[in-house]
Amino acid sequence: MNKINVSKKLALFKDYWKPKIIGQLNQQYVKLVKLKGEFIWHKHDNEDELFLVVKGKLKIAFRDKTVSIDENELIIIPKGVEHKPIAEKEVSVLLFEPKSTLNTGNQKDNFTKQNLDWI
Repeated sequence: MNKINVSKKLALFKDYWKPKIIGQLNQQYVKLVKLKGEFIWHKHDNEDELFLVVKGKLKIAFRDKTVSIDENELIIIPKGVEHKPIAEKEVSVLLFEPKSTLNTGNQKDNFTKQNLDWI
């Protein structure tokens, strides 16, 4: 039962699109990730996905629209909804998702990270 300082955890890494685990709640991981550039189109067939923007501005593209998420805002993407995160500048995001969630969902490519680091 130790508190977690999100800013200090974010200072521990610089790489983009590689989530880091900072905690566990039931069968969920709490993750931090830094994003910059465009991700791939993907969906999660079995999990909803929560993005909370800690620093910066994130865009999530959907097939019919793009949603901008500012600092201290979040978006929950229901399972099965195709999406593509876009970060024009560096963005720090907190993710809350089931332990089984693969960052690239139904796609596997160079962005796919299967064995995440705890920090």
